[in-house]
Amino acid sequence: MAKIILLCCLILLAAFGVVNGSTKEQEIGFYQLKKGDISVNFTNWGASIVSLFLPDKHGKLADVVLGYDSIKEYQNDTTYFGALVGRVANRIGGAKFTLNGIHYKLVANDGNNTLHGGAKGFGDVVWKVKKHKSEGQTPHIVFTYHSFDGEQGFPGDVRVIVTYALIGNNQLSVKMKAKALNKPTPVNLAQHAYWNLGGHNSGDILSNVVQIYGSQITPVDSHLIPTGKFAAVKGTPYDFLEPHPIKTTINKLADGYDINYVLDGHHKFKPAAMVHDEKSGRVLELSTNAPGLQFYTGNFVKNLKGKGGFVYQQHAALCLETQAFPDSVNHPNFPSTILNPGKSYKHYMLFKFSIK
Repeated sequence: MAKIILLCCLILLAAFGVVNGSTKEQEIGFYQLKKGDISVNFTNWGASIVSLFLPDKHGKLADVVLGYDSIKEYQNDTTYFGALVGRVANRIGGAKFTLNGIHYKLVANDGNNTLHGGAKGFGDVVWKVKKHKSEGQTPHIVFTYHSFDGEQGFPGDVRVIVTYALIGNNQLSVKMKAKALNKPTPVNLAQHAYWNLGGHNSGDILSNVVQIYGSQITPVDSHLIPTGKFAAVKGTPYDFLEPHPIKTTINKLADGYDINYVLDGHHKFKPAAMVHDEKSGRVLELSTNAPGLQFYTGNFVKNLKGKGGFVYQQHAALCLETQAFPDSVNHPNFPSTILNPGKSYKHYMLFKFSIK
């Protein structure tokens, strides 16, 4: 209980962060939003979701997001627990791209590739807290970050804003916005929460029933870089068009799921995925305006000490990262991620939680 109270209180710590290319002292803390039966905790280290408490079918509360107890653990994290990742989420092949005839070399942090923005992407920086209303009709928190020209090799200054809000009945809204200030640049932001609807310390998610509203995937090579092709999921282990438990198909893959789905539907805001934990009765429904969804089953999580000292193992959670397609900067046939100066990037997610 003491740890829960600790998370729910604002903890201000002194840390050193890089902002606008210069080092200066920043305040890092935990922040809470609460409405009805749902409460969410955040840190401005990586604009990250730290915990999310929901009741099960018996009214028992549980934290359904993997994470840590301390800021220091988030600073040493390599799994992107709950982080807002960018400037470009997912992978860029060869850690390079060409834009308007200019060749850009990025920081490689995943073999020869760039993952989630580089060695120090948006998930590993201190964000400013612009607004914070913990309770009321629409509890919300607004984080801002100024990404400088040349950061991790990316061109141009970019102003980024992410707003988390509790709306309606047990709904979490995530609004990500960015504006290129002086140079064209790729932008692709993603929210990297690790979900376990049975509770972060309940074991694996293999019994979770999943539905994904995507009839195609973007196949990848052995380094998880898209080939540039599209493949139908029908009749393959990637077929979640009809809901079924993860465990019925995951063993047909070498390590588990880590693939981008091409979401169906031509509406701006469309359903992306549904997850049902039958034991607790909790249901998560996700909608978005993004074209893709990375479905990841925590394949690389192993012997990782998390909240309350619980040790997370492989498949301890799943990620539902709505996004532009991976490595889009190197595939002209993919929807463009290039943001030109004066133009705005907008990426919305809506999580609806219920009991079934």
